Amino acid sequence: MDTFLQTPSQTVGPYFAYGLTPEQYLYDYSSIANGNLIKSELVTGERITILGQVWDGAGKLIPDAMIEIWQADAEGKYLNDPQLFPGFGRLGTGTHPHNKVEFHTIKPGSVNGQAPHINVIVFMRGLLVHAYTRLYFSDEEANLTDAVLNAVPHARRSTLLALRTDTHGKVEYHFNIYMQGENETVFFDL
Repeated sequence: MDTFLQTPSQTVGPYFAYGLTPEQYLYDYSSIANGNLIKSELVTGERITILGQVWDGAGKLIPDAMIEIWQADAEGKYLNDPQLFPGFGRLGTGTHPHNKVEFHTIKPGSVNGQAPHINVIVFMRGLLVHAYTRLYFSDEEANLTDAVLNAVPHARRSTLLALRTDTHGKVEYHFNIYMQGENETVFFDL
């Protein structure tokens, strides 16, 4: 009787553009989320833009990753008023000429005493399970006492900090995700 060894696992996809970000990629289907988390001018809080790119271990931009963000509102509440501010966004990196994502949102408030942060999920080819991380704001004093951030070795905390710039009267935070390598982003095992 012949014995066969297990074959290596294969990744599939990504099918993000067609199934999860169709409007962004000009498919004729509705997306349930996009890069604009502010659904009404009635939403309170500091308006911010989050700009980011995803890099592989060889230092190349990833043109077909998908990023989801999930956050509290300015009062530190999730889904406080989902019609005005759902707190959830989703974008692919493939339609921007520089393979960026650009989320328009508000700066979240503190949740249960934690430093303001945004939960980030990365989907991309080669990942059988998506990767979780957090985006913290470089200008937050509360970072000094945040239990999750301070559980990360000091030398690696900077991978979780989005750097603030004020450009033409707008507040932007830059947050790049490095999947591997010297600057690899800290990911959380959830």
